[in-house]
Amino acid sequence: MDEISQSPDYNWFRSTVPLKRIVVDDDDSKVWSLYDAGPKNIRCPVVLLPPVSGTADIFFQQVLALTGWGYRVIALQYPIYWDLLEFCDGFRKLLDHLQLDKIHLFGASLGGFLAQKFAEYTHKSPRVHSLILCNSFSDTSIFNQTWMANSFWLMPAFMLKKIVLGNFGSGPVDPEIADAIDFMVDRLEGLKQSELASRLTLNCQNSYVEPHKLRDVTVTIIDIHMRQFHETRYAALGLALVSTDEVQPQAPGPNRTGQ
Repeated sequence: MDEISQSPDYNWFRSTVPLKRIVVDDDDSKVWSLYDAGPKNIRCPVVLLPPVSGTADIFFQQVLALTGWGYRVIALQYPIYWDLLEFCDGFRKLLDHLQLDKIHLFGASLGGFLAQKFAEYTHKSPRVHSLILCNSFSDTSIFNQTWMANSFWLMPAFMLKKIVLGNFGSGPVDPEIADAIDFMVDRLEGLKQSELASRLTLNCQNSYVEPHKLRDVTVTIIDIHMRQFHETRYAALGLALVSTDEVQPQAPGPNRTGQ
């Protein structure tokens, strides 16, 4: 068992934030798993999407930290979807079910690509107020595996896991990084063949983000990202929980920043 799964912070998270399972599609096998923490009166929360190897609980540290500041945070694990449009439609239904008109959407790796595609999908009736991307991409062709996208469903689980593990570092790393890798490997081991195959299919399906459909969406990094929305209807933070200095909104910058 990895060190992080045995840590006090992780055990506190699992004991205080319930895991919810929600079905929004006609297919009852498509189950969204999520942790919803923070003030439920916040209608524009931060929503977190994991990478190929991730589950909703990989964001436990972010959930604990941000809810400690008063943010509402929803960490998701998506069902088995084999098509990007199917994913986007299911995600829209989930937001409808949760009665969330707009969200601040964070995504890591595949999660970041799916976040961008969802913002693109809903651009005529926007559901994404801002995007926060980590180690993501906007065009699946960079992997040079689009030709394999229709074959992943045939591959056994051990082969799919080997493909994903090939992206994990194998050289010497700091102990904290080593623990994080062990934690992610443990999460990967818990994924079923169909879950992993569908994620790799989405990851490699021939697709790219149409940038002109995201021109009205703010994209930046998380440590400065949320302050610009304080004192607006899109605030994910309860104002009673921050100081006067903290709630002063920053002047909006360019849609995309490299800060």
